[in-house]
Amino acid sequence: MDISTLASLIDQIDCIDDGEWIDSLNSRKLSELAFHNRDRDRSFIKEARSNSDSYERFYGNKKYYQATFRSKLYVDTWMSENVRGKIFLDYACGNGANAIAAAKLGASYSLGLDISNVSIQNCRQVASEAGLQNVRFFQADAENTQLPDNCIDIIVCSGMLHHLDLSYALPELRRILKPGGKILAIEALDYNPVIKIYRSITPDMRTDWEKAHILSLKDVEFISRFFSVHSMRFWHVTGYVGGKFPFLLPLADRIDQLLEKIPYLNRMAWIFTFVLSKPD
Repeated sequence: MDISTLASLIDQIDCIDDGEWIDSLNSRKLSELAFHNRDRDRSFIKEARSNSDSYERFYGNKKYYQATFRSKLYVDTWMSENVRGKIFLDYACGNGANAIAAAKLGASYSLGLDISNVSIQNCRQVASEAGLQNVRFFQADAENTQLPDNCIDIIVCSGMLHHLDLSYALPELRRILKPGGKILAIEALDYNPVIKIYRSITPDMRTDWEKAHILSLKDVEFISRFFSVHSMRFWHVTGYVGGKFPFLLPLADRIDQLLEKIPYLNRMAWIFTFVLSKPD
């Protein structure tokens, strides 16, 4: 399928301002839509920033992401090695950082879809300001994208699989991915007791579905029914401490580079990455 045909199909898929499509979503998906519209609403963020208690309540976890620079570098490197000349999809794209990056890296066509219309509007603004012509964002249901079969070469799933029902999302990913295509997944891992406690005491940062579906290796076993799973890596066993105490970040990172290599202990990682392949 050529890019112009795919672009025409996306014109029909895009659900921005489609009240009938919104009414068709079940309660779980409506909850996700409402949550992510609030979470990415720039006026809401601005208002929260004006009150330190509000910002901590809704966005207090953001400070911990300064510990993720090594896993982010890994993702950036993987994309630079895989997206050039490809049709790329940022699956449940949020504010579209990976789709924007793929467009800049030379993807022939970079797509981003998300259930949140606020996210898509943010993405479009960023793409327009960057003057990018090879990127397209559209509102859609990640579990039922309406994209044609075998149309995507490379997909990145960044911190979003735990927002979905995998029994629907995985067949959909397999359907739209071309034979020989690859998916990079970046996910939180559901074993570290300290992180689990933090999630339980910060309810406003997550939906109820999200809290109950952080990925484990049992989920990866389920994923392996649909794809070949390889290149699994574990990241940041202790590094998140640097979010609270930045002076500890260099030490925690050095410790992590050792702990991430130790079987079973590395399951205490905050984040793990793995690659999915669809056979030719």
